[in-house]
Amino acid sequence: MSTLAEIESAIAHLPAAEREALESRLLARRFGLEALDAVERAALLASLDEAEREIDSGRGLSANDLRRDVRSWALR
Repeated sequence: MSTLAEIESAIAHLPAAEREALESRLLARRFGLEALDAVERAALLASLDEAEREIDSGRGLSANDLRRDVRSWALR
């Protein structure tokens, strides 16, 4: 496969589980997650699971609240 279009076409034909595994690998590579050790990875996944539960239960921050908080952290 030599072109992006061919690669995208091949990805589109993957079974859902394989496509999700590929997406996870690419995201891990993009954001440097493969550099995490097992303990760090488990902690990150646990925190993401907790954040997802909070969002699902309506306890998460709105995008505007998050922007406000990030701005205040940057000014410290």
